[in-house]
Amino acid sequence: MSFLFKRRKKEEKKEDWLKENLVGELAIDAYETPKYIVIQSPIAGITPRDIEISLEDGMLIIKGKRQRPESTDKIKKYFYQECFWGNFEKKLILPKEVDITKARASMKNGVLTLKIPKLKEKEKEEIKVEVEEE
Repeated sequence: MSFLFKRRKKEEKKEDWLKENLVGELAIDAYETPKYIVIQSPIAGITPRDIEISLEDGMLIIKGKRQRPESTDKIKKYFYQECFWGNFEKKLILPKEVDITKARASMKNGVLTLKIPKLKEKEKEEIKVEVEEE
């Protein structure tokens, strides 16, 4: 799993990258079928209670926190570290209007899958132009 890091404060030093103020950005796949918008993201090491999914003004927001596994080692000297532990977030503008009240989220083998029904597009209504005589 790959994460990009976003800083919340510009005055942070580079060596502060492990602090809580960084947010990992989830990698996702997003596609649509005739009836649904589908979002998938590999998110290992979390439970459903660790994640929050919402929709604000057409923008899907997935956020949560991945807890670092507890270890009996008090002092760790990493020589390589790629795993992001802490807060994560992803924002995505959806291409269609959806019915978030009927959305379903599931987790299988560490992959989060969101299935959100699309709203039916409104049919075009034509307006007849009447000619007024002077």
